[in-house]
Parts: sequence; C-alpha cells; structure tokens
Amino acid sequence: MLRIAITGNIAAGKSQVEKILSEDFPVYDTDIMAHEILDTITDFYGYDVFENGKINRKKLGKLVFSNPNLKEKLEHLIHPKIREKILNIYERHSNDSFVFVSVPLLFESGFNDLFDKVLLVTANENIRLERLKSRNNLSVEEAKQRINAQMPQESKLSKADYIISNNSTFEDLEKQVSQFIKKIKGIP
Repeated sequence: MLRIAITGNIAAGKSQVEKILSEDFPVYDTDIMAHEILDTITDFYGYDVFENGKINRKKLGKLVFSNPNLKEKLEHLIHPKIREKILNIYERHSNDSFVFVSVPLLFESGFNDLFDKVLLVTANENIRLERLKSRNNLSVEEAKQRINAQMPQESKLSKADYIISNNSTFEDLEKQVSQFIKKIKGIP
C-alpha cells in the first residue's frame, strides 16, 4: 500500500483534490477527524467556546489563531488522537494499493513520518486570501492571521513528492490530478 498525504496551506484547494481522488481511491480528511474529536471535548481550559454543550468552532478559531500558546495546547490534545485514527485507516485498507489522507498541518504536526509520499496542493497567497475571506466570511485581518499561522507554502515545496498548482479553473485542477494518478500508477 502506498500511503499518500495530501497537504497544502489553508484555502489552497485540498478539498477539491480530495473530491476528485475519492472517485477512485479511499480518501480521509484529518480536519473531519479533528472536528469529531472536538465534539467529544467537554472542557477547554475555561474558555467560553461552548454552545449547546459543543464547541463552537468559530469562537475556538478566533481564540486559537490569536493565541499561539492556546493553539499549541489544542494541538497537543488532538494530534495524538488523529495519529491513532490514521494508523487505524491503514489497518482497514491494508489490501488497497493507495490510501490518501488529507493533513493540512502535515509538517507542522510531524505526521509526515506516517506517509510514503506527499502531494502538495498550492495556490498563490492572494488567491488563498480571497477564497478564505469568502468561504469563511472572514475579514482580511482574520484571513491573514490564519494564513500566517501555518508554515509558509514555499517551505513545503522541497518536502513534497508531487505538487499540484490550483491557481486556475476546476477543469485544470482535474487534469493535473489525472496526470498525478497516472504517475503514481506508473502509466506513461
């Protein structure tokens, strides 16, 4: 089995790549795993981030993206559980040729040791900023804060085995993903 991480900075287009790949391969998303884990948390260091017994992710996001120490505490709480879920995925798919797991914070979390190959989805910062503002209804400042909370995209380029640039149309993205699939399958 080839274990491939899909990564990229916020609003680069990882979800679109996941959607395309999921038509033919098992694809998992650690953001979804993190949300499931967050739903089990009943206390978050005394901060007012709960509504109706569950964590309000928007409130939590505002807190952790403005407080690096709090962000680190949250990651220490969630990351071991995500690591365990990834290993369980590999057990369930041991007979598959390829398994993809989307890990936005692949290098920041140290999860890269769980993968054989890394697919990096990139997009220009101004495009990511606009996507993030419209998708999450954020101000420019809030969007920049989230972009700046991650390792710079340029630092990830040399760590990736494959790179897909998502600066154009969905059709162009589909073509690039198709070419990537041919590469990993060894099809000329």
